[in-house]
Amino acid sequence: MSLTIGFAKEFGDLESVAREGSSARDMTDDPFTEQSALPRHLRFLAGGGQATRLILKRDWSDHPLGEPAGWSEALKATLSTVLNSPESMILAWGRDELTFFFNETYFPLLGPRLVWAMGAPFREVWADAWEQAEPIIQEAFAGRSQRFTDLPWKLSTDRGQADTWFTFSYSRILDAEGEIAGLFIFTNETTARVQADAALKRSQAELGALNETLEQRVQARTAERDRVWQLTNDLMATARLDGYLTHVNPAWTRLLGWSEEELLTRPFITIVDSADHAETANVVARLAAGGLVTDFVDRVLAKDGSKRTIMWTAVPEIGSDLFHIVGRDMTEQYAVEDALRQSQKLEAIGQLTGGVAHDFNNLLTVIRGSVDLLRRDNIAPDKRQRYLDAIGDTADRASKLTGQLLAFARRQTLEPEVIEVEQRLDAISDMLDSITGAQVAIQYEMPEEECRIRADVSQFETALVNLAVNARDAMDGKGTLTIRLRCGSRMPAIRGHGPGAGEFVAVSLSDTGIGIPADVLERIFEPFFTTKEVGKGTGLGLSQVFGFAKQSGGDVDVHSVPGEGATFTLYLPQAHAVWTGEPRPTTEAEPVDGAGRCVLVVEDNISVGQFATQLLEDLGYRTRWVTSAEEALEQLGDDGDGYDIVFSDVVMPGMGGIELAKRLARDLPALPVVLASGYSHVLAEQGVEGLELIRKPYSATQLSTAFQRRMTAAATRG
Repeated sequence: MSLTIGFAKEFGDLESVAREGSSARDMTDDPFTEQSALPRHLRFLAGGGQATRLILKRDWSDHPLGEPAGWSEALKATLSTVLNSPESMILAWGRDELTFFFNETYFPLLGPRLVWAMGAPFREVWADAWEQAEPIIQEAFAGRSQRFTDLPWKLSTDRGQADTWFTFSYSRILDAEGEIAGLFIFTNETTARVQADAALKRSQAELGALNETLEQRVQARTAERDRVWQLTNDLMATARLDGYLTHVNPAWTRLLGWSEEELLTRPFITIVDSADHAETANVVARLAAGGLVTDFVDRVLAKDGSKRTIMWTAVPEIGSDLFHIVGRDMTEQYAVEDALRQSQKLEAIGQLTGGVAHDFNNLLTVIRGSVDLLRRDNIAPDKRQRYLDAIGDTADRASKLTGQLLAFARRQTLEPEVIEVEQRLDAISDMLDSITGAQVAIQYEMPEEECRIRADVSQFETALVNLAVNARDAMDGKGTLTIRLRCGSRMPAIRGHGPGAGEFVAVSLSDTGIGIPADVLERIFEPFFTTKEVGKGTGLGLSQVFGFAKQSGGDVDVHSVPGEGATFTLYLPQAHAVWTGEPRPTTEAEPVDGAGRCVLVVEDNISVGQFATQLLEDLGYRTRWVTSAEEALEQLGDDGDGYDIVFSDVVMPGMGGIELAKRLARDLPALPVVLASGYSHVLAEQGVEGLELIRKPYSATQLSTAFQRRMTAAATRG
């Protein structure tokens, strides 16, 4: 083992160090940076860092150059220059057989050759490049040194890709006698930059071609846009936020008759129908705030005085006071749609009135026949009672029929209260079992938490019964009905309407019946529409469910696949108020004698007014009848002296019953008021909070109960 090898081992495993290599000169902690770290005869290697380690590691004992200590002064000096250079440098020493030396900066170029290249023959280190390098070396030895920039080299793939590029220069080294001593080489691999430059050139070429193509496309699109601008029947324009048009296409003149000059020299609002001025101003404000406007419809005045209905789309131009608009003439389309809607409305009215007439004629047949028979002098008492019962039952059925119609029309006067849904389902479970029959199994899926809604109890239960009957008929009386209850649900978009806001309670009834065909599904909520056999259904059950749900702030959704059953889901707004317990009792008590109390009856209908006063007098009340709310206020005066209670209709000409009740609650708070209504749009919208209401037709017992309840409440307050 040579001295250099022994010395090198003092500094660790040089082979592993050499394998790691270095791509940068960082010799801060390198023991070979300072001369003092080396024996005196090797101090010419100082500053070489890892390259010095590779020199010391090699066994030079059988090398043509011999041990480093015996190298010529020229070699030592030249090698020291190479080792200490920050540039990537090679020293090829010799004439015929070049010994390969290199510094740390050169390490990355060698790849896996690094561990054995130091001191090896040049032709072996770069055997794959020797055929290219040798002629250049010979030229350098001849004194014709050259500098090559980005010269391509074909290498083997042990160090990476085969196609590489180098920038380098070879220059000869002469000894003291002028003989060739070796070769001095500056070299840098430029493969990455050359490839990047090539990629950049390709990108530039592609971009140039793309720009040329894009320019052609822009020209084509511009020509196409110009053709559209000229030929389209849509109104296209650019406008300023101050309300003036700046550019208009020819369609404006063709459609409206105004010339381009007339359109550009006057505010656009001057040709907008005055009824649409406010909404048009709102649209301009939205555009000024950067918003997009779509499907805005207004009416624009033509030069001949006619009006055209235009649907607009407008978009602001960012960074300017301009916006661009496109308007489509919808006049004829809207006229056709209006005609279609009118036709559909008339068809629906025809179906509705036909159904109402059919059912009421059946009811009137029973009533009229019973009345005719009651007029006979020789009728037996038992038959008289039978006919009276028939009239009463028929009147109840007529009342139910009108209630279903009002529910569908969302004009039913509801009495909402907070109820716990599972409790109500439990309360009517026996009824549901009874109406569905023994061969329909009812399954309940209830949540752990309580679900509360604010709704009319009677209408809610009626809706559930109607849905259960519908399911029973769909299953032909045999199958499974599953009732599910969910709290905190979201109401989805139903029949084209957007999803509901807030939380809803969802009550679903799923059957195992025949399902509903798509064409039938669209019509199932229409009143008097039914697919059942004659006598099996009125066509009003689902209408009641629909109307009750909508009037209560919810909706009803249907999903069905023919042959796989159907699911009806009733969505009602969830209530977070405390449940008040059992709903108001529906059983009627016996009428209470009026004891001579005085009632002011307010009713504009003569027949109803006469009936109400007669009924109240039969119940023991004294009455005075007026036909308007204004006349009632005159009768009551400032103190209501002489009257114990006011009984008023809701819908009357002039002041209505609700307004009258509020006036009396303010001016005569001690005077009780009871309202009656058979159809009240106002009450349907406002509810009956704080008001006592009975529905027409009312019975003597219902009227007496309402009077007693209201007078008791008034006495308690007093």
